[in-house]
Amino acid sequence: MIDDPTAKSVDSTDTGLGPSSRRVDPIRAAASHWEDHGWHGGERMQAALAIHRVAALARQSVTDVLKRFDLTFSRHELLAVLYFSAHGEMSLGRISSRLFLHPTSVTTTVDALERLGFVERFPNPDDRRGVRARITPLGRERIEQSMPALVEAQAGLAAMTEDEARLVFRALTGVRRAAGDLG
Repeated sequence: MIDDPTAKSVDSTDTGLGPSSRRVDPIRAAASHWEDHGWHGGERMQAALAIHRVAALARQSVTDVLKRFDLTFSRHELLAVLYFSAHGEMSLGRISSRLFLHPTSVTTTVDALERLGFVERFPNPDDRRGVRARITPLGRERIEQSMPALVEAQAGLAAMTEDEARLVFRALTGVRRAAGDLG
């Protein structure tokens, strides 16, 4: 359930990322300081900070699940892009664009997945300078094993109802659209 944004303290749950106790929420404390100094717009700053923090918490939860499958968040996302692509393969440039990653990061991630036997790299037949990555049968198996575990972990957002998750997604889609992220 979504928390009351006007409360000054929250019950911290044991996430493995800090002590479990009743304490002041540092984001709300910061907003109080902004307000005390007469700075307006603190609601958006609170939201931005909360988004960053929840993203870190969700990512840690997902990372913990993926460790069992010899995957990191980045490796899993790249593997998933290949898994769901039409032919199980894609150019490294297109992967970079799909995952919002720098080409160097894609190359490093493909290197790691190739060492694990989850992807194979081959020359791009349409561009002799280009390289493509293809998911291997072992990579497909790994995605098919890891996805149910991520679903069970609720992507690290178990405290949200499905309706709340849809609401947050819609709100953030508007922000992304306004920023030109959706084309």
